[in-house]
Amino acid sequence: MTLIENFRRDWLSNLRGDVLAGIVVALALIPEAIGFSIIAGVDPKVGLYASVVIAIVISFAGGRPAMISAATAATAVLFGSLVREHGLDYLLAATILAGVLQIAAGWLRVGAIMRFVSRSVLTGFVNALAILIFMAQLPELIGVTWQTYAMVAAGLAIIYLFPRLTRAIPSPLVCILVLTAITLLLGLDVRSVADLGELPSALPSLLWPQVPLSLETLWIILPYSAAVAAVGLLESLLTASIVDNMTDTTSDKNRESVGQGIANIASGFFGGMAGCAMIGQSVINVKSGGRTRLSTFIAGAFLLFLLMVLGDVVGLIPMPALVAIMIMVSIGTFSWRSLNELRHHPRRSSLVMLATVITVVGTHNLALGVGVGVLLSGIFFAWKVAQIFRVTSVLAADGRERDYLVEGQLFFASAEDFLKAMDFAEKLDRVRIDVSKAHIWDLTGVNAIDMAVLKFRRAGAEVELVGMNEASATIMDKLAVHDHPGALERMLGH
Repeated sequence: MTLIENFRRDWLSNLRGDVLAGIVVALALIPEAIGFSIIAGVDPKVGLYASVVIAIVISFAGGRPAMISAATAATAVLFGSLVREHGLDYLLAATILAGVLQIAAGWLRVGAIMRFVSRSVLTGFVNALAILIFMAQLPELIGVTWQTYAMVAAGLAIIYLFPRLTRAIPSPLVCILVLTAITLLLGLDVRSVADLGELPSALPSLLWPQVPLSLETLWIILPYSAAVAAVGLLESLLTASIVDNMTDTTSDKNRESVGQGIANIASGFFGGMAGCAMIGQSVINVKSGGRTRLSTFIAGAFLLFLLMVLGDVVGLIPMPALVAIMIMVSIGTFSWRSLNELRHHPRRSSLVMLATVITVVGTHNLALGVGVGVLLSGIFFAWKVAQIFRVTSVLAADGRERDYLVEGQLFFASAEDFLKAMDFAEKLDRVRIDVSKAHIWDLTGVNAIDMAVLKFRRAGAEVELVGMNEASATIMDKLAVHDHPGALERMLGH
């Protein structure tokens, strides 16, 4: 495919849908960017500038078309203590360093780690984010006027019913326009975007963080940068997988990692904080018709246009309209099918999904939740593999020789069962251990073979290992010690 064909596919193949979707996303980004700035303890413009710069840069540099990246709560929450103790400039420096770390991760092909995230973990991640998105709307729904509830209900009605009339215009955009008009015409007592904070009126300018270029500065910002880089990449790669599934397309996860790094470096140099992919806004984009890089670019560019030219008008948008959109996102994001699957899927898979949800919702830490899910998946997998391991034996007619047949995977979870199957007290002249139907995976498996051979030799038996495949022989040649001088004394502690 030529460069021109790639450009047309990635930018011009869905003009109408991408432009309208990008406009909807831009409007929805404003309250979230302001809210995330508050979480980080900085001026609202820091989050807004970040959303503009990251969205525009990632549209060119990212590996997942139609995915929205901007300032996020996942990264903002990590910066709170840094800002309180050292100030905004250190946040900007940490943002730039986080970007550098993400580029390095992309070059190291960190995208490959996604193969270790099971479907149960991904489902739990999605469900947890849906719950967090809904919970984030609760402050706008508690202790408010009855008009707010009526407006939210009206917004949801428009979002779900308008598509029955036409899909030419995204229903979330219609929701914003209609509810804004109603609020202005009737003078309703509801919160607006302007109530969240002052919108910037000047373009973001290129700057250098005013921090000392020293090792002391590096040690201050490195822990924050590493945490932001890890959490940002994790959320971005998982969101990319979700958008892949929604659009039945594929994406370049390693390019996405590098793109996220470039976008964060640019954000830091333009006075913005670090960000990453946003599952809520990405879902809004896709459901509104966005499919290519143009939708992401329009989201960032139109957000900049809104702030610079229509800031006063944007401030009039009622919060109930945006709350209704985010509730739609939470409902659409949640995997309702997973509730029914709890009764039919294996209990271990369901436990992994629930553990991921509970950890993310309980801690608001996406990385921790996914880490718990992946850890449980690994433990359950190792336990399952260990259950299909067995050792059988046959005693020769003269009672002086025994053949052991090992079947399955010999590693840390099955090594104990391997040794328990051996009768080291039996008086034998010869022992043959047949591993032709087994595979030795790790140091623990090698150690188990060493221990068995040495214990039989100590009892006076001659030991023969037979049937070892090439991979097992390689690890045994590298790590085994049963033929080394003094191995018996070292292994058995004498």
